[in-house]
Amino acid sequence: MPRAIRLRRWQKAALEQFEASPERDFLTVATPGAGKTTFALTAAIQHLSRFPHRRVFVVAPTQHLKVQWARAAGGFGLHLEPDWVARDGFPGDMHGVVVTYQQVAADPRSIRGVADDAFVILDEIHHAGHERAWGDAIFEAFELGAQRLSLSGTPFRSDRNPIPFVTYDPWEEATADYVYGYGEALKDGGVVRPVFFPRINGHMEWSAPDGSILSATFDDTLDRTASNQRLRTALSLEGEWVTSVLDQAHARLLELRAEQRDAGGLVIAMDQEHAQGIAGLMRRRHGVEPVVATSDDPRASDRIAHFSDDMSPWIVAVRMVSEGVDIPRLRVGVFATNTTTELFFRQAVGRLVRWRRGLPRQKAFMFIPDDPRLRTYAAGIGEERKHSLQKRREEMEERELVDMAGREEQMSLFSAISAVALDEPSDDIFSDHYPEDLVHHDEDEGDDALLVALAPPPLQGAAAGPDGLTRGDRKKVLRKANADAANELALTTGMSHAQVNAELNRLSGIVRIGDATANDLDRRLRAANKWLARTGSRA
Repeated sequence: MPRAIRLRRWQKAALEQFEASPERDFLTVATPGAGKTTFALTAAIQHLSRFPHRRVFVVAPTQHLKVQWARAAGGFGLHLEPDWVARDGFPGDMHGVVVTYQQVAADPRSIRGVADDAFVILDEIHHAGHERAWGDAIFEAFELGAQRLSLSGTPFRSDRNPIPFVTYDPWEEATADYVYGYGEALKDGGVVRPVFFPRINGHMEWSAPDGSILSATFDDTLDRTASNQRLRTALSLEGEWVTSVLDQAHARLLELRAEQRDAGGLVIAMDQEHAQGIAGLMRRRHGVEPVVATSDDPRASDRIAHFSDDMSPWIVAVRMVSEGVDIPRLRVGVFATNTTTELFFRQAVGRLVRWRRGLPRQKAFMFIPDDPRLRTYAAGIGEERKHSLQKRREEMEERELVDMAGREEQMSLFSAISAVALDEPSDDIFSDHYPEDLVHHDEDEGDDALLVALAPPPLQGAAAGPDGLTRGDRKKVLRKANADAANELALTTGMSHAQVNAELNRLSGIVRIGDATANDLDRRLRAANKWLARTGSRA
């Protein structure tokens, strides 16, 4: 693991404020792409250096993010188990575990005892307000934690379900202990990209649930119900709007890939059927095979991880890539979903903002329906972008002189008839002609004041080995090999799986497979291979 890490200025300031805080709870709100994970893991390492007996609990929104957190922690020498369940006991060779909010909500009492006196990281804490039961479960599970660090990529309200461990002002806005916004990150340079919003108008016609035929463009003023129907019609695969927008987005992506060969695009779809339909359109019209990541696919996390590292042009997802997922090569997005909350919109835009070293000019583009709600959200981000970049430009010139679906409705009687995209000139806030792409000079690169010495995490079990895998990944491989060997033994000996597993546990000195260390699993596999050799199944 690195003995020292050079943080960004905001990370160093937030870390110092966190470590100086006498409170058990600390909320950091930092724009997507700013490096919240690095900040939180540095805080965890420093905390364990002072309290080596403590465990680390990370709570993440999705299964994919559990793996992402564990792999990021492995780079710090911090071993987190992403496949842990409370009934297994705590793994003896791991510093901590990663769980989802849904997992905590399902069994908070079992987690409570294990998390007593733990260092807790609550990633995208607003998920604890998803429903009242989730918030209650998070409170029950981590009430006894020694210290709780909550993270969010966007400011949020309490709505009807106050979130545990968060302080609110009189207007029900969460009060953050440290805030690092998109505009500030743009001004700093080398942190996030400027995102532009091509807005696509359209003429939509649909049959309302009462049987009436309606038509409107996005310029027409409609009530909430009709607005939702209009947006659903635009996004329908039966019309021409989606096809036209995908064509424009693909053309933009091809332009970007001419200068960044692995530049990627993301389409956020309404549901699984919609995602598959969009993928089909891309195949037929552009000859590309998009990666499709939907929650019903058990391999979705692997597909996302593979897309992150390859050259594929497009990924189509529903919600799985809307928050937290780190794919720095994404440069183009298509917002083709009827989820219209500002929080979701900003999270989706956040997938495009992560800065990549070595690319001086990094404009990103989110194609959006010109729905008034989305237009308002995009205008807010655009104003932050414009103001921050103008200020940065002025400062650079000075130095030279001196030396960014509402609620689900019943759609059973709704029917889209047609949707045609309309040309719409963009104003300055949305236009990509603004001179944003100033070459970034990383002034923090050699600033030793941003270096933080990292104490090695307390030793837990044996080393993970020379195979380059994190300890969690290595244990996953060993569990799979143990399961395969046990299946082979059951077939060879005629014993039941339960009998085989009990005997293997006895031979290797394991009480429960769930809390076995990597060494335990390795020893159990060797015992299985010796047994198989005696049966003649293996030489």
